[in-house]
Amino acid sequence: MAATLFLTAYKGAFLGPIAKFLGWLMNGIYVGMNQAFGIKSVAVAIILFTIIIYMAFFPLTWRQQKFSMLSQKMQPELQAIQKKYSGKKDQQSMMAMNEETQKVYDKYGISPSGSCIQLLIQMPIFFALYRVFYNVPAYLGGVKAIFTNLVDGIVSTDGFAKTMQSVYEAAKLSSVQVDFTVSDTSALKNYTIDVLYKLSDSGWKGLSDSFPNLTDSITTTYNNLKAVNYFGILNISDTPWNIIKAGFTAGSAALVICAILVPVISYVTQVLNIRLMPTASNGQDQMARQMKTMNMMMPLMSLIIAFTVPVGLSLYWIAGSVTRTVQQIFLNRHFAKMDLDAIVEKNKEKAEEKAAKRGIKREQMLAASQISTRQVTTMADKANISAEAQAEYEAREEARKNAPEGSLTAKANMVAEFNNGNTKK
Repeated sequence: MAATLFLTAYKGAFLGPIAKFLGWLMNGIYVGMNQAFGIKSVAVAIILFTIIIYMAFFPLTWRQQKFSMLSQKMQPELQAIQKKYSGKKDQQSMMAMNEETQKVYDKYGISPSGSCIQLLIQMPIFFALYRVFYNVPAYLGGVKAIFTNLVDGIVSTDGFAKTMQSVYEAAKLSSVQVDFTVSDTSALKNYTIDVLYKLSDSGWKGLSDSFPNLTDSITTTYNNLKAVNYFGILNISDTPWNIIKAGFTAGSAALVICAILVPVISYVTQVLNIRLMPTASNGQDQMARQMKTMNMMMPLMSLIIAFTVPVGLSLYWIAGSVTRTVQQIFLNRHFAKMDLDAIVEKNKEKAEEKAAKRGIKREQMLAASQISTRQVTTMADKANISAEAQAEYEAREEARKNAPEGSLTAKANMVAEFNNGNTKK
């Protein structure tokens, strides 16, 4: 999964504000931990932040699980409807099938789109979190402050822009977009922080060689950042794949093993969470098979992706899976005691009201259709009447012109012709 870092905070029109809000919330957690307990670990802040996020999601999770339980119970009725209309593709049959299906959903008090709500809410948050974890200093003021003295010293060094460009290229930070040719000092400082935050241990050693007059400041900044930005021996701003390569280069088996464990633990916790979740059907229909395949593929995809994203994001996945697993255990116990038949009985009255409303709408549509038909018929009748009147008028005119000589009609014709002649003159 490739990413591009733009200066400080992400500027996207949609995800940008979400990332800004999440960053503000995470910064509040980070500052609170520091003030209350003296803890400055970004990894701990991510874990606490994740727990808070999923506790906020709990009402949606409960609704989704209730949907799954009721869906499992109503599957036989839905399958009976599908069997009843199997092979019928005419419009009337399709409408009847949809109506009967909707009645079943109303009976159980759930919506066909109910299971999608949580996913639609979580996806933007996930992508916004990706931006936050990829550039923590842009959102956590306490972390950004670690670099202040060093960055001021770097910017005050002659030819620093060219030197920082060399440091950036040597570190191979392709995911970070920088431009050290700009004249804006504030932008140059932000670019420098972006690069420094992403440097590996070997990159910091190279930085000392590039700025020998700032060795003490570099060492202090590196030690402060390590206390904040490391989870054990893992740099949470780096990817497991980069850490594995660095571990092989340094001959550190512990570093390689810990880096591999991050995606593996992420995969295992997600599989455990999925297995605890109730299934929506008995596994015989096509939708159930698709869901089963998806539940198998999603953890595998996350396993692969976890090697290429920051460790901090994988920590979010792991903490989220563990939190959901704990929630799922309590939900399963709760739903095991729930009387689904009583819920169905309670929803029947609401279902009847919904059906009645749909019936009223159908009657209104039918009445409107009948009115339109009558209007069309009336217009046709008027057209017929007009045609008959025109024919009658033409017949009278013909009789008037052919009136017998000496009759009153003939004399009236002579007077009309005389008047017309005078008018033309």
